[in-house]
Amino acid sequence: MATSRSSDPRRVPDAPGAASAAAADTVGAPDTSCDVVTVPARQGLEAVDILRRGAGDAVGPVLHDGGGTLGFLVPPGTAAAWDVPGSTCTETDGRGLRLAPEPPVEGSDWLLPPGEDPATDPAVLRAALDEAQRLIEAADSCR
Repeated sequence: MATSRSSDPRRVPDAPGAASAAAADTVGAPDTSCDVVTVPARQGLEAVDILRRGAGDAVGPVLHDGGGTLGFLVPPGTAAAWDVPGSTCTETDGRGLRLAPEPPVEGSDWLLPPGEDPATDPAVLRAALDEAQRLIEAADSCR
């Protein structure tokens, strides 16, 4: 189980690229509270595809660090119970976030920018990450 918690919402311990830095304080954007789930880019991109094929707006903002990780914004409190192997979930210690169209970390960019829904449902994300991992394993076994 790879669950991390940090008091600095702009840093995820042991997470390459700190894709979870979505917790930047940007002037002029609405306050939003959320935790950030960081996953390897391959699994995350597959999960985004799965979520976008689903019904409705199942996926909230997603950051890409330009390298090996994606960061999914999830509701506050998710980090306390997050137990998906191969991922980390960082809490923001109840501090409000300010999301803006500009990515909050230099070298990162929004794969899916902030919109009306600031967070992905953690149960839906967990299912998508599980399905993504199965698809990746199946594809790799065909080589």
